[in-house]
Amino acid sequence: MPVKLRPITSCCAIAAALAFAPAAQAQSAAPAIDAPTTAATGARAAENAVRSAADAFGTSVGRESIGLYDPEGVRGFSPTAAGNVRIDGLYFDQVWELGARLQRTTQIRVGLSAFGSPFPAPTGIIDYGFRTPGDETALSLLAALNHWGNHSVEADANLPVSSAFSLGLGAALYNDRNGNASRAQFLEYSVTARWQPSPDLEFVPFATRAQGNELKAPLFLPAGEGLPPRLPRRFFKGPAWARYDGTAFNGGLLTTWRPAAGWELKGGLFHSRFDDNRNFTNLLVDLDAAGTGTQLILADPPLKLGSTSGELRLTRTISDGPRVHRIHASLRARAGDRRFGGAAEIDLGTTSLYEPTAAPRPAYAFTAQQQDRVRQWTAGLAYEGRWEGLGELSLGLQKTHYRKRIGLPGEPPRSTNASPFLFNLTVAAELSARLALYGGYVTGLEESGIAPENAANRNEALPAIRTSQRDAGLRFALTDEIKFVAGLFDLRKPYFNLDAGGRFDALGDVINQGIETSIAGPVTPRLSVVAGAVLLRPRVRGPSVGPSVGPSVGPSVGPDTGVGTQPVGAISRRLEFNADWRPVWTPGLSFDVSASHRSAETATVSGLTTIPARTLVDLGTRYQFTISRRSATLRLQIENLTDVQSFELKGAGAYDLLPGRRFGGYLTVDL
Repeated sequence: MPVKLRPITSCCAIAAALAFAPAAQAQSAAPAIDAPTTAATGARAAENAVRSAADAFGTSVGRESIGLYDPEGVRGFSPTAAGNVRIDGLYFDQVWELGARLQRTTQIRVGLSAFGSPFPAPTGIIDYGFRTPGDETALSLLAALNHWGNHSVEADANLPVSSAFSLGLGAALYNDRNGNASRAQFLEYSVTARWQPSPDLEFVPFATRAQGNELKAPLFLPAGEGLPPRLPRRFFKGPAWARYDGTAFNGGLLTTWRPAAGWELKGGLFHSRFDDNRNFTNLLVDLDAAGTGTQLILADPPLKLGSTSGELRLTRTISDGPRVHRIHASLRARAGDRRFGGAAEIDLGTTSLYEPTAAPRPAYAFTAQQQDRVRQWTAGLAYEGRWEGLGELSLGLQKTHYRKRIGLPGEPPRSTNASPFLFNLTVAAELSARLALYGGYVTGLEESGIAPENAANRNEALPAIRTSQRDAGLRFALTDEIKFVAGLFDLRKPYFNLDAGGRFDALGDVINQGIETSIAGPVTPRLSVVAGAVLLRPRVRGPSVGPSVGPSVGPSVGPDTGVGTQPVGAISRRLEFNADWRPVWTPGLSFDVSASHRSAETATVSGLTTIPARTLVDLGTRYQFTISRRSATLRLQIENLTDVQSFELKGAGAYDLLPGRRFGGYLTVDL
């Protein structure tokens, strides 16, 4: 199934795209990291997330994503919102996700898997493996369909022009039908190049653009505490004119230069932006048990956000017998500009969520917009040392300067500044050929995201925050190919959510402590397993923490409640199991199962409402074969096999419908 892509720092712009095909991802010489097995650039028929994953913490390959974590949730926080995104290890201030055509894999770097990243960050790192054009001609075509009527086509080509120059071209068209009967259309296209004028010098420019539109389905906000009533499936509740339309762009240049043995200079310069030409937020608020509430439509004027970012890193590698030393000098910078706000509120009156909305589009007027400007640079030095058979040491020191200027209509500009020193220290000890222990401490200055759609200050960019992480654990090789990883962690950040007036603001501090485990690898040549668990103890502390203090204050700003001891979105238990089995009787045929369980999820700031625990099971099969000596794969899958009915949390006290059972598949052919 396609995964939704949206401008990462906006809750209002929506488009659909797909994670793309794999290629071998370069890994450092850290003993804690195992390189996933992936197909060559341009070949998609062999992609398989279960057989590619080195651990259970999060891997995306092609159209599949597995693992305990994803780019929006790692150890209870969002590394994407925090700004911890990398492209081949280089800093990227992501406004819109890199794009399906340019990703070969996505890895979640936490615990031991963060070794090899010279400047780790609290909340983990999202590392995109870039799809660099290769030396062989390749063309991949993919067509997908499910029983809701979703259909898509994708085409990707690798075209070597000479021994020193190659082109990569890609395009995709998606037509989506969602569980709430909303519809979306999306077009994505990209071009990349690889120029290698000498064996020691490489340039990789790229550009990708997306444009799409979507009929905006509602978010459901009950009156006071409690979950919404049972929501209708495959039923659109909203006016036909409430439709999003926008474009997004990513472009940049990756450069690698090795001027002499042991020296490497890597650089990345990126521009990421989106333009919301038209957007609406559809809210059904003050819902009662009978499904009656008020429908509000928030209409936005054109919204824009762009960021130019990059990193220049010089690395010196010194080999000394069984010891390898790496010294990194890094300079990162970003310049982000944002225009937002000015929305008009349209009250469509009392309605039932079981009846269609036929209200005509009224006249409305926008108000003045706000502007944010962020400038930040970070200079750092890091050391990585590895002693074969003994262990590994990673430490770093960074100095960052952050400045945000906020222009509010009719008010003098406001600004916030921060210039802290940041540091990291991680040690791994190899107690034997099979057992390694590790421990570390990391500090960070991170973004805290933007206010969600149900907040009074919706879309407002929030200030940077100081964060810290302590973790420790072990890795044990059960066999040469099966690895068991277990770790403890403690993350601390300021806590942002809806206050009593409906503003999304700092309410205290949140501490997430937990245990995470992973086991991954081929049990037999025909059976591969990836399984993991997270036991989390999240809690909020601060002077405002306490019981509910009153009833709802109004439909457009959310509930007036006290701050509970559990943060919104807290899930104390998560279990994941994935297996891929290839039977002996039919070469090319495989069966797979994915089962995920999570405990109840805290849904309101007070902590008095939770979404019940749920277990989801997906079943699938793939058949690899040849068509005129060309590799092909037919993939079929049933998602949410038992048709579990539940809610998805979209913000404090705001809900959407969990998609029910879906049948779908796709055919991939490598030409």
